[in-house]
Amino acid sequence: MPAAHPARIRLTLAHWGLYVASGDGDTLHLEPHAGDPDPSRIGEGMLEANRSLLRIRRPAARAGWLARMRGKTAGTDDREARGSESFVELEWDEALDLAARELQRVRELHGNTTIFGGSYGWASAGRFHHAQSQVHRFLNSIGGYVRHQDSYSLGAGRTLMPHIVMGMDELMAQHHDWSVLAAHTRLFVAFGGVPAKNAQVGAGGAQLHRTRPGLAALAEAGCRFVNISPVADNLDAPPESVEWIPIRPNTDTAVMLALAHTLIAAGRHDAAFLASHCVGFERWRDYLFGGDDGIVKDADWAAAISGVPAERLCRLAADMADSRSLINCAWALQRAEFGEQPFWATVALAAVLGQIGLPGGGFALGYGPLNLMGSPHARIPGPTLPQGRNPVADFIPVARIVDMLEQPGAPFDYNGRRLHYPDIRLVYWAGGNPFHHHQDLNRLVRAWRRPETIVVHEQVWNPLARMADLVLPATTTLERDDIGFATREPYLVAMKKLADAPGEARDDYAIFAALARRLGSETAFTEGRDAHAWLVHLYDEAARAAADRGVVWPDFEHFAAQGTLDLDALEAQAPVVMLAGFRADPVAHPLPTPSGRIELHSATIAGFGYDDCPGHPVWRAPQEWLGAPAAQRYPLHLISDQPAARLHSQLDHGPTSRAGKVSGREPAHINPADAAARGIGDGDVVRIFNDRGACLAAARLDPAVMPGVLRLPTGAWYDPLRLGEADPANIDKHGNPNVLTRDVGSSRLGQGCAAHSCLVDVARFDGTVPAVTAFDPPVPLADLPS
Repeated sequence: MPAAHPARIRLTLAHWGLYVASGDGDTLHLEPHAGDPDPSRIGEGMLEANRSLLRIRRPAARAGWLARMRGKTAGTDDREARGSESFVELEWDEALDLAARELQRVRELHGNTTIFGGSYGWASAGRFHHAQSQVHRFLNSIGGYVRHQDSYSLGAGRTLMPHIVMGMDELMAQHHDWSVLAAHTRLFVAFGGVPAKNAQVGAGGAQLHRTRPGLAALAEAGCRFVNISPVADNLDAPPESVEWIPIRPNTDTAVMLALAHTLIAAGRHDAAFLASHCVGFERWRDYLFGGDDGIVKDADWAAAISGVPAERLCRLAADMADSRSLINCAWALQRAEFGEQPFWATVALAAVLGQIGLPGGGFALGYGPLNLMGSPHARIPGPTLPQGRNPVADFIPVARIVDMLEQPGAPFDYNGRRLHYPDIRLVYWAGGNPFHHHQDLNRLVRAWRRPETIVVHEQVWNPLARMADLVLPATTTLERDDIGFATREPYLVAMKKLADAPGEARDDYAIFAALARRLGSETAFTEGRDAHAWLVHLYDEAARAAADRGVVWPDFEHFAAQGTLDLDALEAQAPVVMLAGFRADPVAHPLPTPSGRIELHSATIAGFGYDDCPGHPVWRAPQEWLGAPAAQRYPLHLISDQPAARLHSQLDHGPTSRAGKVSGREPAHINPADAAARGIGDGDVVRIFNDRGACLAAARLDPAVMPGVLRLPTGAWYDPLRLGEADPANIDKHGNPNVLTRDVGSSRLGQGCAAHSCLVDVARFDGTVPAVTAFDPPVPLADLPS
């Protein structure tokens, strides 16, 4: 059981952990929750980052935009100056008046379908002061906005999985808990590893970190791990329990197809399960055996594509059939061209083995990306800020933002629908950083010039703030009260304000309430409540839902004084076995698919007619992989994985993230043989490049990276030589891999991020090394020059 908390404890919750506060002001100190078995490193520098000189203290406007808004440059197009101009500090009233006036102008002239309020990003872990929820609620109160759908992390998977099993949110909450795995799983086959660095976070807050202890318990129980991955160090189980099988990036689907073929050809498939719980097996089997294209998808075929020896694949197939086996697929695999295929092939391979729904068997999508998967805690609905109704129907798949900005009115395909990109005139962003998470940043910089106005709420002078027109300074989690909650975590948390906001920073809610007042929607937005009244209301709503389940929660005042509500003590959770009910009786417990069963061939997807995502799992060669013609020019496959010392780009300016850099730059991990062939030594500044762009990084010679692969984590703040200039020669000085990645959709089905289909080359940088300036705060002007 989790450790108990003394009364009147002061807590805060971040996506990476639960923290206990002591002291105040300069003596304020945060310690990880005592019951957390594996606290995240990210939180170590949270306080120092919060006090950074990079904090935005007053509203600020880009000089050229401000001159336009004040009528001093009528008819002048200043948008190409985004990123290169100075900012002018403003009084709050003028800043809010300008924002309200622009929103009203765009609404009246062009309609709400020209306002984009995607605001993709993690923002606060609190359920009320969650920036994305706040901006969506505000924009809905004034008539709606163009929204985004899906995520950069899981775009292909979120679109595919409802067709073949169920939606990803439901599936993730159903994964076997770690105790079930330890008791039953004896072979854990991981495609893409199980990196504890990724699982140190959770949407809403990872309270007790379970991945590393869970893997250790599996190993102690006798489970054997096979890590099929381009890197050896992304499965954080005891090393003696792990076998590494190197694989060329983007070829996992071919290996899964070959394993399935091998099992079927040997008669080791579970024909009864395939008949009773699946549809479409015969159609897919014909493809595996060459009925569609004359190519048999056997182990020899997959070996030529993937680099995994055919003999090892045959032995692995036999081992999987002989053991209680779990097939785990990392999210990284679907962040690629044709990214739907690895997830679909994972499910199909597990169906061939017939262990889906058995304790510790089947598939996982997956252990490693988030702390959620493997949780033993009760699944309870928590407080949620209602966002209202959005009257605007237009939306985009989240990773297609640049297509939208570049091609207003152009048609695009998505999940069986033919849609059109809206014509965006105003972007309102709160709670994320597209200059971190989007691909091909030079292309984004060009497209970012198209909107007439860009308004952002930001806490620090990061690249998004510097690329905006109007910047409104926002508070951080540590500077406000909130309620912390995450799916299948043990506590509801009374998050306390621990520090005063710097300068004139305001809560997002206060900013939007002031704008709503100016735009005539204050009643709709606030419902007459201040922030504290909203916290009480959200808590009371969740308490009423608990009462409907026969569970009594204390009143809000008692909860706030106590610090936490132990949800496990109120609603116990039985051991979780994924899809157990479906396995026991697929008629009584059908899946939410058209057939009620696992769809190895989907008539729905086949009916869409997409050549890049047909009706069953297939191998498709991406445009950029080590077997492509492009590899002759760019012979290294770039893996842009998650960082260990920050959440995406959050806290990159903090001491924990900066301590992991080499001479201020992000480390790029390269195999010693590839480094030697290029005359690169450990610690050398290197230039990583392709036709889309280039960045500088620091070489780390690493035998855990297979030859032909380069590993550069995401999240280093974008820091080109000349911010705002869109030119492949405008080198990023800091090591941001998204100046290199491709901005294409996974397929017409999911239109997900395809960052992991990317080829580059690397060379030692022998010129004068430019200084990293990502963390140099701008110096705003007091007013426009006369």
